[in-house]
Amino acid sequence: MRNAAMRLPTLSLPPEGPPAEISFLSGPRFWYQTLFCFYSLQLQTPFKITPIVYDDGGMDVVTKSRLLQVVPWMQFEDAPDTEARLDELLPASHYPTLRARRRTYPHLRKLTDIHIGSNKCRLVADSDMLFFRPPDDVIDWFTDPQLLYMQDVETAYGYPIGYLNELAGANVPEPVNVGLYGLTGANIDWGRVEYWCRRQLDDYGPSYLQEQALTAMLFASEPAKVLSRVDYVVMPDALEGERPRAVLHHYVDVSKQYYFRYGWRQILDLAQKSCGT
Repeated sequence: MRNAAMRLPTLSLPPEGPPAEISFLSGPRFWYQTLFCFYSLQLQTPFKITPIVYDDGGMDVVTKSRLLQVVPWMQFEDAPDTEARLDELLPASHYPTLRARRRTYPHLRKLTDIHIGSNKCRLVADSDMLFFRPPDDVIDWFTDPQLLYMQDVETAYGYPIGYLNELAGANVPEPVNVGLYGLTGANIDWGRVEYWCRRQLDDYGPSYLQEQALTAMLFASEPAKVLSRVDYVVMPDALEGERPRAVLHHYVDVSKQYYFRYGWRQILDLAQKSCGT
């Protein structure tokens, strides 16, 4: 897969459109999936999108050069800069639980590192996704950024939904999947997120899905655009995995096999055809 990623033709600079950015958390382990995901999105979008890759803690010069070789306008947020921003705006003295949990649970960095100090509504994507059709909802989003999320196959928050509703003081929407979502950092009450995180750990212990739960709780206070399950598919089945009809696949759980069997090959074929190679 890593070698296959380097066979992707260098993207030509697309025409300028509305200000368009998409954020990823990535590093040496998943750089090739980040590359395939962004490449598949840019192929389906008529204007330039700037990918911003936030260091997951292991980004190095070699990984950056591999990404830039294919997407020359990719931007990076380095770990030292992120740590400095966190120390200023989310100091451990005031947010001890979030800072400690972030060290042992890298998924939380998708929330803290990307949104702390941001006054934009940022579109955030997981790397284990591929776009197969023009994502009209996403293309429109770049013109009119707003809260947005895709839907999971079922509610998967790692904690009882009634408990989360009580903690949030509102009904937490279901079933949020944070593979693709838009959120405004300036509107996040980090004191509440610190409290929620601490209570979850104290009352139930850590969960692999805690970042998804915390993000879903943030959607409880403001209306958001909900992406269609038919077009934005979480965990595609075997038939959909082999012959995509949806706009996007998020390859979670057992569907990861379809990413490695079919998905990336389809994007590579499309990329080579689009570049005439």
